[in-house]
Amino acid sequence: MTIETEQDLQALKVIGRIVARILQEMMQRTEPGMTTLELDMIGKSLFEKYDARSAPMLSYGFPGYTCISINEEAAHGIPGGRVIQPGDVVNIDVSAEKDGYFADTGGTFVVPPSSALKNRLCHATRQALDHAVNVARAGQPLNRIGKAIQQVAKQKGFRIIKNLCSHGVGRSLHEEPKEIPGFFNPADKRVLTEGMVITIEPFLSTKNRIVDQLDDGWTLAGEKDNLSAQYEHTMVITKGKPILLTIA
Repeated sequence: MTIETEQDLQALKVIGRIVARILQEMMQRTEPGMTTLELDMIGKSLFEKYDARSAPMLSYGFPGYTCISINEEAAHGIPGGRVIQPGDVVNIDVSAEKDGYFADTGGTFVVPPSSALKNRLCHATRQALDHAVNVARAGQPLNRIGKAIQQVAKQKGFRIIKNLCSHGVGRSLHEEPKEIPGFFNPADKRVLTEGMVITIEPFLSTKNRIVDQLDDGWTLAGEKDNLSAQYEHTMVITKGKPILLTIA
C-alpha cells in the first residue's frame, strides 16, 4: 500500500509495534527442550493480549500463529513437535493484522551455545538488512535493495537464498510491489515511491541458494547441514531514511 493519511501511518505503527513486541518476547522465552508448538502457543497468547490476528493464519490458513524455522529450515516452518536443542539456529517470523492493517517482522538467534560461524551468519544478515534499509529512498531504483544485500553477502562469504524475497505490505500481508529480490537484478526497473509500505528481509545461508518446499506443503528448507538467517522490518519509504514500523 501507499500511505495516504496520518491515520494510515498511525495504524501501521500500532501493528508494527505489536509484531515487534511479540517477536522480542518469543525470542526471550525460547528455551532448549521446548517444542516449536509450545513456543508458538506463547505467540498465540500474545496475539490475544494485543487483540491482533495472525496474518499467515488469516490470509493463507497457515497451521500456526507464527512461522518457526530451525537450522536447515529457512522459512515458513510449521510449529509442531520439533524440540529446540542447544546450538539450534532459530528463526521466528511474526506477522499480524489489526484494524485492517498488516505488519511483518522476523529475527534469527542461536540457542546457546553458539559458534563462530553461526554468529557470523547472524551478524552478516543483520548487516545486510541495515545496508538495504539505508539505500531504500523514494525515487531510487528498487533493485538497490537487492544490490546492498548482495554486497554484504559477498563480503561476508555467505550465499543469498534467491527464491525468498521482500514484498509490499500494509492492507494485506503480501501486495505490490511483490517479489523484491534479495539480490541485484539489473533488469528490474521499478522505482521506490514516497509513502510505499514494504518489508526488507534478507535471507543469507551457508550453502544453499535455493530452498525447497517440504512434504508438509509449507516449510522451505535447504540441505540438512545448511544454516540460514533472516531479519525483517516493515517500513514506509520516504525521501530520507525509511520509517521503521516494526520497532518494539
